[in-house]
Amino acid sequence: MDRADEGGDRGSAGANNGWWLSNHGEQIAGMRGHAIFAMDSEGFITSWNDHAEKVNGFPGDEVIGRHCSVLYPADQAEQRRPEWQLDQAARAGFYMDQGWRRKKDDSRFWASIAITVQRSNDGSLDGFIAMIRDETEARARHQRSTRRFTDLFDLAPVGIALFDESDRVLHANTALCELLGYRLEELHGVSGVQLLHPQDQEDTAEGLVPATVGSTSSPDEAPASERVLARADGEPVVCSLHSAMSMEDSGLRFWQVVFQDVTEQRRRTALLQHRATHDELTGLLNRSGIYEHLDSLLRESAPNQVAVLLCDLDHFKRVNDSLGHEAGDELLEKLARRLTSGLPEVCTAGRLFGDEFLVICSDLSAVGDLDALAESVSRLMHVSLPVQGYSVSMSASIGAAVAESSDTTSQDLVRFSDAAMYSAKTRASVGVTVANREMIDTSSRQVQIEAQLHEAINNDELTLQYQPILEPDGSVAGAEALLRWSHPALGMVAPDVILPVATQGNLLRELDRSVLRTALREAASWPSVRGRRVQIAVNLSGLLPDDPHFAEETSRLVTESGIDWSSVVLELVETSLSELSARSREDMVSLAEGGAQFAIDDFGTAYSSLRRLKELPVQLIKIDRGFVSSVDKNPADLAIVRAIVDMSSGLKCYCVAEGVETETQFRVLHSLGVDLFQGFLFSRPLSAPDFHSLLETGHIPIPES
Repeated sequence: MDRADEGGDRGSAGANNGWWLSNHGEQIAGMRGHAIFAMDSEGFITSWNDHAEKVNGFPGDEVIGRHCSVLYPADQAEQRRPEWQLDQAARAGFYMDQGWRRKKDDSRFWASIAITVQRSNDGSLDGFIAMIRDETEARARHQRSTRRFTDLFDLAPVGIALFDESDRVLHANTALCELLGYRLEELHGVSGVQLLHPQDQEDTAEGLVPATVGSTSSPDEAPASERVLARADGEPVVCSLHSAMSMEDSGLRFWQVVFQDVTEQRRRTALLQHRATHDELTGLLNRSGIYEHLDSLLRESAPNQVAVLLCDLDHFKRVNDSLGHEAGDELLEKLARRLTSGLPEVCTAGRLFGDEFLVICSDLSAVGDLDALAESVSRLMHVSLPVQGYSVSMSASIGAAVAESSDTTSQDLVRFSDAAMYSAKTRASVGVTVANREMIDTSSRQVQIEAQLHEAINNDELTLQYQPILEPDGSVAGAEALLRWSHPALGMVAPDVILPVATQGNLLRELDRSVLRTALREAASWPSVRGRRVQIAVNLSGLLPDDPHFAEETSRLVTESGIDWSSVVLELVETSLSELSARSREDMVSLAEGGAQFAIDDFGTAYSSLRRLKELPVQLIKIDRGFVSSVDKNPADLAIVRAIVDMSSGLKCYCVAEGVETETQFRVLHSLGVDLFQGFLFSRPLSAPDFHSLLETGHIPIPES
């Protein structure tokens, strides 16, 4: 039977619609823009406007008098869905719904429907007014949007989860399941707190979504946070969380949380922070880490509780020179491990610089007192360790300082302990030397002198004297530049005082540049002697071949001075040439090809590799004055000098004897074949004007051989 006949065809239903329909029927029929129709109390259609005809496809004359079930798909009509909805509207006075509806051609459309009850003056049910809106396209757009969101949600490379307001998981995407090692069904209903690693739960009791939410329907954003989650296997995962609250049409609120795995990023950051404060070789605190740790302790500790012991290894240079830098590094590593394992818990070890170790005690009372700590540290530092098949005995000069007041800074403590260590080393004392007022004052003066030296370098206040270097017949072949500093309080200061100050103050490189600039500038004006250029020799201590700017800066200074390259002699000590890189050797070769000459100063006092010496562009070898001073008295020194002269000849190098003070020394050296001579026997260092005057004659009388 056609549903049009269900419940009968009311045909002329106007008589049964009461006063409301008689008053409003024509109004409904004329309303445009909305699909509106009226029904009697039993659901039979009594009025139908033009837009309802457009939406449903039924002309008014075909649908009026028929039951509203004709507008529903068959399955809903059979389930008496239309009657149930009218009953709900009658009970509540109003009913809204969304669902499939039927058109005349049996096609379906998705509709939003609102049903309003109409009653007579006496309150009896008079009928219903229904408004229908075609939402098919809107629903399709929503579904497409939902699919896009679902695809983005499921395919996103970062973890995403939806949480209800009680911090429980409603849904999670594949990336989050993979990140945490759970199946999706295992995450459903799990609270955020359960996903946290124990370490994070110790830091805060909060879950993964904020405890409070906003009251508006617009999304409430939570500040980005970083939490430590636990994988299913218990491993920690550091995640950056970004959260926003959303609200469904029903008013239900939920949180969207994005999880970005930053575990590796945090690991790299921690590694960089560790490298910034720890020594790469030993793993101990480096200079920056030492000061950072001390600053923290001094802020929190009471006076006389924080102590510092500075340990400078004795004769460590001999290990590097004799066994090589790899052996030296191995020794430093083993000492570091020994300190780390042997120190009390309240102590921390650091490597301040080179062969200087620092022990920081945060609580002297916990170790007894400074004497007890000093004895423990001294025992750890005085040891024999196996290094590359050798047993190397080590000792250390140790200086200690205690933070006696709240005004003491980390720089003060290190400086005071350094002063005590320096005192211990100069006195060759055994055990630990504790900083006292005299040492501190001396250290303060040292700092003051460093500042004055730095100022003197910058203001070009240093002067040079020149000691002649002679050929056997007394002809002046060149001169060595010797540094002098006219200090307002100390008077004329010699290199043996200046260089330690420059070393302590990290001024050697600046000092070398200043000396080289002045020496080259003054030597550029020297006259020739017997038609040959007079050479200027400059001893370098800071600007060395292993400096990446060595060749560049040297070339610039030579060029600026205008001196001929063949007049320049750069003196280097043996130890500075022991471990040169290929690039450093290339820099030396480059300068030598330009005309500069290299001299090895104090030859015979270190442990040079003869193979390395053969590889370097060395033109002069200077015999150390220690051998020269007793060459006429000590057979061993005589043999050493003879060997150096023979080696120089074989390498086609000039051999220079420095520190010649007696005629006997000169005669012996000349007889051995030494090429050039320097020393008080011939001339003391001369001022620049006096040396210039000497060059007018170009000759100094010397004893007959």
